[in-house]
Amino acid sequence: MDVRVLRYFLAVAREQTISGAAEVLHMTQPPLSKQLRELEEELGKQLFYRGKRRITLTKEGMLLRKRAEEIVSLVEKTKAEVSASDEQITGDIHIGGGETESMRPIAQAVEQVQQRHPGICVHFFSGDFLLKLQRRCVTFRERKPLSSRFRSRRKLSSSSGCIAS
Repeated sequence: MDVRVLRYFLAVAREQTISGAAEVLHMTQPPLSKQLRELEEELGKQLFYRGKRRITLTKEGMLLRKRAEEIVSLVEKTKAEVSASDEQITGDIHIGGGETESMRPIAQAVEQVQQRHPGICVHFFSGDFLLKLQRRCVTFRERKPLSSRFRSRRKLSSSSGCIAS
């Protein structure tokens, strides 16, 4: 199993047809079908239910999709990190905390860090949010930018687009 085949598998899972995936991948349908059959043989599991017009994932196919997304993401991240200059600092920072006034200095510090190191992606979450998410009591809506929620005098730079709340 290699990354290329996992990308093929993900394209088929996303498009739900081999012909659609072949078009997206800029290849013909027969070699794509062959690669998928070989992947199923290698794993010893059926990954798809093949209908007349659509392909759906089996239970094993859903598990492989989850793992394949993780693997492909990790490969892309690794390539980016290795090819980045030695002077560039990149990575993810996850900060958990309450949605209180005490987060203001943290938001300001994040702003300063991201101005100096735009390759850093900061993710904010609150424990309250995770508990609500587990209980499925969360509704998603567009949020105000981080700087306006903490009434900071400075706005976050445009390079801070990856801040999540």
